[in-house]
Amino acid sequence: MSENVTAARPYAKAIFELAKKGASFDAWSERLKFLSAVVADKNVATVLEQPNTTAVERAGMIEKIAGDKLDSEGANAVRLLAENGRLGLMGSIATLFDEYRAEDEGTLQATVISAIALDDNYRAKLATSLERKFNKKIDIVNTIDESLIGGAIIRAGDVVIDGSVKGKLEQLGSNLSA
Repeated sequence: MSENVTAARPYAKAIFELAKKGASFDAWSERLKFLSAVVADKNVATVLEQPNTTAVERAGMIEKIAGDKLDSEGANAVRLLAENGRLGLMGSIATLFDEYRAEDEGTLQATVISAIALDDNYRAKLATSLERKFNKKIDIVNTIDESLIGGAIIRAGDVVIDGSVKGKLEQLGSNLSA
């Protein structure tokens, strides 16, 4: 996984700079998410992995699937990635692009995994608290995991805060067995 991120970084950075220059963050973000889904498709991935398929054929297939969702800059990016055998990195490139964008805009995405959906009041309080902690605007994404029993796990950048009942019980069990 870290190899993919390392290999994807220069492409994501170049696309980020291109998007920043053209003030087209939203368009590139949508384009990269779409291309990630295309490349991740089982049938497409099978064709991309065939050793007898040329880079031109790979890029052409992606461009044909994308249709009008791909402008000339997007098509150039697809061709470059195909020539370098890096189409499989599209998911990592999209993720890194979004991280660079968030950093540039001074925002941070916080994933909150909770046993139940967060109500708007709690979401706002949590966002305010995290904004103070990280000194950035926080975008909260809530996912549900009923196995947590209660509480939540918060992932923001490299920080993980486990305030779940499940996590507390596991920690207690670990302490008791030590």
